[in-house]
Amino acid sequence: MRDQSFSDDFRTQFDLLMRLRRDVRRFRTDPVDEAVLTRCLDTFRLAPSVGLSEPWRVIRVESDAARAAALENYQSANGEALKGYSGERAQQYSQLKLSGMQEAPVQLAVFCDDATAKGHGLGAGTMPEMRRYSVVSAITLFWLMLRAEGLGLGWVSILDPDRLCRDLRAPETWRLIGYFCIGWPQECSDIPELETAGWEVRDRRLTVEIR
Repeated sequence: MRDQSFSDDFRTQFDLLMRLRRDVRRFRTDPVDEAVLTRCLDTFRLAPSVGLSEPWRVIRVESDAARAAALENYQSANGEALKGYSGERAQQYSQLKLSGMQEAPVQLAVFCDDATAKGHGLGAGTMPEMRRYSVVSAITLFWLMLRAEGLGLGWVSILDPDRLCRDLRAPETWRLIGYFCIGWPQECSDIPELETAGWEVRDRRLTVEIR
């Protein structure tokens, strides 16, 4: 393949894509076309991975029982998280919508296989966590591709990962990286929802230290 240069228009559009890659929690319930979802999932195969280990493993959460278990897990963990706040912050937290699990038509649990033999351990001997970082890199590409198709992704991090692994009957060597809600967003914005809600302000500066 020849070296590929990109136009100013492409770079502008790519910048817009990254700005619109928001963590979505408010979904329409319209179904997602399987061909579109497959195109997006195919981006996992384009992702970098330490030692070419490709340690990502994906479970599509479809059954009523599996979804109910995941939702109950979230609700329990969210209730515990609320106890960590008090006063006005607790009231603000209770009003945040932190999951689209009741609306999103597609839900995925993505894991890292810590025991994969693929890659022959290259690059993971001193930093075994690199396998998990590789999975996160793959998720980022997937996330961007979803947005390019007009879809949104919500990363649910308020969960008991061990409980979810048991409920989904994941192999013992798999470690949960994230639970993802996927569907058509109710609206699009380049401003994080938590910033709009006044929870936190995004730092638009990057500090680079020189040693």
